[in-house]
Amino acid sequence: MAKVSTYLNFQGTTEEAFNFYAEIFQTKTLLPVVRFKDMPDGPEVSVDDRSKILHIELPILGGHILMGTDMLESLGQKVEIGNNITINLELDSVEEADAFYAKLSAKGSSSTGMSHVPWGYWGCTLDR
Repeated sequence: MAKVSTYLNFQGTTEEAFNFYAEIFQTKTLLPVVRFKDMPDGPEVSVDDRSKILHIELPILGGHILMGTDMLESLGQKVEIGNNITINLELDSVEEADAFYAKLSAKGSSSTGMSHVPWGYWGCTLDR
């Protein structure tokens, strides 16, 4: 069944933020935390950045899931208005995900394309 969650981007403080949210909402992460070092075909990052969070999921209220990642300056990433919060659509099929992605990314910017990653079929775009 399709669902919507919220994805939060942090400039290297995701772990601190999600520890805080876990304490507030009295919950635990759903999956093992994926760090940059866990991604075999991931980008080359510094030793310090290898322990940063690539993906984390935390249930909060009413079945809503907060997800997050560390944006890395070493990769030219910077958190700013427009890329700090993402609406995450979890759809029922790859075809449905591709169709929504195509519509949302049309005339948008900063699109990643869709691909299979450790936490599922994923892509990100800044819509128009």
